[in-house]
Amino acid sequence: MDNTAFTNSPFKTLISFHKLIENLEEIAKSNVDYRSNYAKALLKEIEAFPEFRNGIDDLNFIKKHEELIHNLLADLFPTPLTHNEIKAVSVPFQNVTFNYSERFKKILQNAGMTFDMEIRDFEEDQFYILNCILILNVFYGQNFDFNRPLFYDIPNAKGVMFHYRILYNADFVEIIPIQNAPEITPEDINLLMNNYDNINLWKEKFPRESWLLKGFGIVSLFDVTRESAVSNLKSNLLKAKSAQSQSNISFESIFKSIFKIPDLRIGFILYDEEEEKFTIPPYGDKLSHSYILSGIGEMDCKNTMYGHCLKTILEEKKNIIISDVEQFSKIPENEKLGYHLLQQDIRSCIFAPVIKDNTILGIIELVSSHPKDLNSINAINLDLFLPYLVDNLESYKIDKENQIEAIIQREYTAIHSSVYWKFKREALKYFQSNSPTKDYIFKEIIFKEVYPLYGQIDIKGSSEHRNKTVKEDLKNQLNTLIDLFESQKTNESFVLLEQRIFELQSFNNELDLSLKADTEQQIQNYIETEIHPILKNTTMDVEHDIVKQNYFESLDEKTGMFYHSRKKFDNTMSIINKKLAAILDQKQIEAQLIYPHYYERFKTDGVEHNLYIGESIAPTKPFDNLFLNNLRLWQLQTLCEMELEHHQLKETLPYELDVTSLILVFSSPISIRFRMDEKRFDVDGTYNARYEVVKKRIDKATIKGTKERITQKEKITIVYSHNSEQNEYLKYIKYLQFKKILEPTIEQFEVEELQGVSGLRAIRVKVMNTNLTNYTPNNTYQDLLNEQN
Repeated sequence: MDNTAFTNSPFKTLISFHKLIENLEEIAKSNVDYRSNYAKALLKEIEAFPEFRNGIDDLNFIKKHEELIHNLLADLFPTPLTHNEIKAVSVPFQNVTFNYSERFKKILQNAGMTFDMEIRDFEEDQFYILNCILILNVFYGQNFDFNRPLFYDIPNAKGVMFHYRILYNADFVEIIPIQNAPEITPEDINLLMNNYDNINLWKEKFPRESWLLKGFGIVSLFDVTRESAVSNLKSNLLKAKSAQSQSNISFESIFKSIFKIPDLRIGFILYDEEEEKFTIPPYGDKLSHSYILSGIGEMDCKNTMYGHCLKTILEEKKNIIISDVEQFSKIPENEKLGYHLLQQDIRSCIFAPVIKDNTILGIIELVSSHPKDLNSINAINLDLFLPYLVDNLESYKIDKENQIEAIIQREYTAIHSSVYWKFKREALKYFQSNSPTKDYIFKEIIFKEVYPLYGQIDIKGSSEHRNKTVKEDLKNQLNTLIDLFESQKTNESFVLLEQRIFELQSFNNELDLSLKADTEQQIQNYIETEIHPILKNTTMDVEHDIVKQNYFESLDEKTGMFYHSRKKFDNTMSIINKKLAAILDQKQIEAQLIYPHYYERFKTDGVEHNLYIGESIAPTKPFDNLFLNNLRLWQLQTLCEMELEHHQLKETLPYELDVTSLILVFSSPISIRFRMDEKRFDVDGTYNARYEVVKKRIDKATIKGTKERITQKEKITIVYSHNSEQNEYLKYIKYLQFKKILEPTIEQFEVEELQGVSGLRAIRVKVMNTNLTNYTPNNTYQDLLNEQN
């Protein structure tokens, strides 16, 4: 007969009452008349049906003789307990059940005709193996503990899911080997013991239907809805966020099972003590809605709508329990909150603070569409799960602080990935030290014998352009004010206006000269303290009043001054820096594949970058000068690409600015040290400091014997000291000329002696911007050698 959802089993099952019949036969022989007579009557009634003793393989037989079976099992299913016990006849691990107690019948009726009762998380292979273990324990006298909890999940008539623990009584079951059943040896038992997951091995030792399961079992269910729901809640809270979103068990259904309220809804808000505000947690599907906030992302804790309710939560740290929102809202001081809740179809609710060490972490919101569903009595169920929420929120708080710290480290004080390993090693030493609470002297982070590469792409004449735009804005503002005051000479304050016009004109004349450091500040203070008060208190005719209004609308909100030309300049600077820095950062990802190296980039009036490459930065990888050559070619190519990008971008910019590019070549290896006080790398040692001196002064240098700057727009200047460096870069230039990236003309000259530095020379070459389609920047030093050969 088809008595299970699983077709494969080591058992051939026969439902038999032979053990019960044998027991009745013993009772019939007893001297207790009423017991003996009762047993004899039952035995006589079943005498005509040998199937009760021999075995039943047809479920229709059971349906046909339900009443007789009920009488036969009366001692095991006492009538006084039928409305209390959840009990039925069953076969272990199988879903065939009959002879239900009245309470069991009612539970199944409430679940509905379409409900299919199945054991939770019970798979076919597991079913097969547990049956085999049953054979080992019963027939072979083993004592394997395989009684893991089994559950039925059964909804009630309102759709609330109830959870029942399953217990089997197999006293009336007999296990008999069929003729083809293999003999199980002690060696087989040892093998099976160590191979629980090997289903093929179990099927080999216990072939399908090689054993007879004869008799019947009794299944008893116990309502563990709250315990199971709390366990599910705990499991969900412990899962990673991605796993929570994929979980089949929603938080709402868990709380419905705990409170046994079908339309229960759950919300949650976090409390930020520093900001004194409530926010919706970034949990995704996990408690990500709030009925207090209702559609807004955050709310100040001083919001008057909640009145004394917030005081109850924040100050007294007590639950807000409203069993009837409609009645609650009739009290004047509760009217706003009551209306807010009724708008969301909330008729009863509980708002409970989640508290850790007397600090509020958040508020759990339980709401229902029916009055009195939630009240102070069932609010005690909060004690079942609040401890888990407290632990989870505490973990979230710590995780949030760690992530914020990580973001700060990454975005503001980042340690480049190429050297991270050394910082990590030192931090691990501190962590593993026996006395981490005592003063610990951190070892200095030094990388020796590294080759530096420095490059920059600078805004040409940025200071002059900045001063020019400042002057333009100041002059325009001064002229506008002079025109406004000139139009008011007929006003009663004639003498004062004349004085102010004179002072404004004086400032205007001063701007025809070089801009001094404090000129802008002086003019700004004068306009704010002397001019604007007069304008605001002067009555003008309609025409000039419109001009005055237009003037004030033209002022920048932050400075109170004209910010037109300067804004165009600042925006242009920002666009250029952002675009060029993005190219450099993106190309750097590719450059790390050449050989791991340290990289840092700065935005000033342009974009500067430092690279350091050497074996001490990547000690697990052998270093060769080929990697240095490769990186130098990459650097030159990348500056070419940045120049070309600017050339294409220039026509679309609000202010015309040119850029100049420079590379400083330094072939002697140096050491760099992490400055703990400044939290940055710097060149280490007096000898190596020469490199830093050259870096800081080189962009303002001139060609020897002239006043011409070594850098020019649309050209890349390569500064070097040795002939070998000159020959190396001339090869790169020749290669890029062949690629139509650089123009044919090459300029070579000596650099005017800098303070403390002499003997520098330079190569200057123009980037070809007339044929951009041929530009392919991803060539390596090895490509160069191959093409030249």
